[in-house]
Amino acid sequence: MQKAVEIQSRNLTLRGMLHVPDHVSGKVPLVCMFHGFTGTRVEPHFIFVRLSRQLEKAGIASVRFDFGGSGESDGDFRDMTLLTELEDAKAILDYARTLPFADAERIGVMGFSMGGTVASLLAGDRKEDVAALCLWAPAGNMGERILQDKKPEEIQAFRSRGWWDIGGLILGVDFLETALKLDVFQRSAPYDKRVLLVHGDKDQTVPLAVSERYLELYGSQADLHIVSGADHIFNRNDWVEEVLDYTVGFFSGELLDGKVQE
Repeated sequence: MQKAVEIQSRNLTLRGMLHVPDHVSGKVPLVCMFHGFTGTRVEPHFIFVRLSRQLEKAGIASVRFDFGGSGESDGDFRDMTLLTELEDAKAILDYARTLPFADAERIGVMGFSMGGTVASLLAGDRKEDVAALCLWAPAGNMGERILQDKKPEEIQAFRSRGWWDIGGLILGVDFLETALKLDVFQRSAPYDKRVLLVHGDKDQTVPLAVSERYLELYGSQADLHIVSGADHIFNRNDWVEEVLDYTVGFFSGELLDGKVQE
């Protein structure tokens, strides 16, 4: 079963999709899915839709929302920062935990690119509420990447003007300031349950080294699956299928095996 849902976060309406396995008996696990920078709850190649439907077939519910200022949710993209998306993620997690069919002890979280950053921050802040964490090409180095990609005079011009045009979307200066001040890895570090990292080794947007840094951060509780030849958005169907297979297998193992409630 798939249906459109809405929740409130920061006085904005967030719009999303809820997937629930058919013929639910008892409570089921659920995965919260977070999209990337300039992305939506669908994502390239409909990969989030495909993941939701595969999880549903495996007996796992899911929710995937557009963050405030993105997709069909309320708000202005210009006002978006990592911390506003983190607030939205917490509202989504709270919503998932209150669904009558969802087992609040078996809530997983996954995120792609900057959504992976948000997912890792959420897991660090709310580790008691996140049973398993999956990060696809997580952009935990947002601040570092901005400084690497732009000359000092470009950064100063951004601050002076207060906004940046990125392919037709207006990015506000608060995004820059938050990304530079926030220590993503330190704030993510408290998470102490199982983690799956998935990353292409030819990713030129978020280097593989970022997932390797997460792997070092999480230690023995984490595994890194490298998709050979893949770019940042897994821009080939066999790469997409590989990502989906590993992700569904991970959540099935962590949230389903031996843990189904009658």
